[in-house]
Amino acid sequence: MRAPDRDHYQPPRWLRSPHLQSVLASSSLRRGLRGRGARRLERDAEWVTLDCGEGVRLTGCHTAQNVAAQPRGLAVLLHGWEGSVRSTYLLRTGAHLLETGWDVFRLNFRDHGGSHALNSGIFHSCRIDEVVGALRAITQRWPQRPLTLTGFSLGGNFALRAALAAPAAGIDIAHVIAICPVINPHAGLFQLEHAPRMYHDYFMWKWTRSLRAKQRLFPDTELFTRAELHGTLRSLTAALVLRHTDFGSLDNYLDGYSLADGRLAQLTVPASILATADDPVCPASDFEGLAVPACVDVTITGRGGHCGLIRNWRLDSYAEDFVLNRLARIAPPPQA
Repeated sequence: MRAPDRDHYQPPRWLRSPHLQSVLASSSLRRGLRGRGARRLERDAEWVTLDCGEGVRLTGCHTAQNVAAQPRGLAVLLHGWEGSVRSTYLLRTGAHLLETGWDVFRLNFRDHGGSHALNSGIFHSCRIDEVVGALRAITQRWPQRPLTLTGFSLGGNFALRAALAAPAAGIDIAHVIAICPVINPHAGLFQLEHAPRMYHDYFMWKWTRSLRAKQRLFPDTELFTRAELHGTLRSLTAALVLRHTDFGSLDNYLDGYSLADGRLAQLTVPASILATADDPVCPASDFEGLAVPACVDVTITGRGGHCGLIRNWRLDSYAEDFVLNRLARIAPPPQA
């Protein structure tokens, strides 16, 4: 593993707060500053509903590049928990990729991006099979190669687990990138409980809003009680596990999507992980002693918050540069 990298990313003094960085990561102000690139990414997108197997359907959108005769490849992007294909960090990264010759596919997880009506079952973080099924459907419909996979936060966790499952599923992923991924869900939940209260309340507000939307669409069964919806992240997650999964306990569920305890050591797909030492959501301590194979490089910056890594007044992100630079190694940009 690389030591904390303080040479390539040094935010100005006014951007050194990890909380400001984390808030700016998803700020709509950043989306507006991206301008034409993000607008074209959305305007020219082809929306699809994917058959992911076993009756599961997920939504997403594909945007074809128009700067070169042939695309450099297909870049699939995964958002974080309670994000969507319209999350600011996804739009900005996708816009950069589109402008440099990549076709871009942005995938919504189950119950994200207004897709609650498509599946009766509730989203949870162990639903990796349907994401692998979505990748299979994407590659069948858009066969451009190389295929890359980039995820943010929980999406980074899904990206790495999808890469672990990809060889057995017959999916050829050339490179996977994870930005501030969830590594140890036990530590992540503990971190949210002891971080400034705004993080806990923000995720509870977004999650309960989503669950209430699901309940309105499926009124015949009580998904959660009112008391459960007014609990904490820990108590509501425990209720989710007991009501809607077969894991039996919160600990078993958190273990179900963990990448700790040597699980990443089995990865054969080349991967790049970018994390920050001051992440208030996904603790950097998860990377201490993390066993990764030679095909995985890990970069930990000294600052940057959670998926922020904002580097100037234009709110550009080092994370976007990181993605472009890593993907340039497998598919050089087209000549001007």
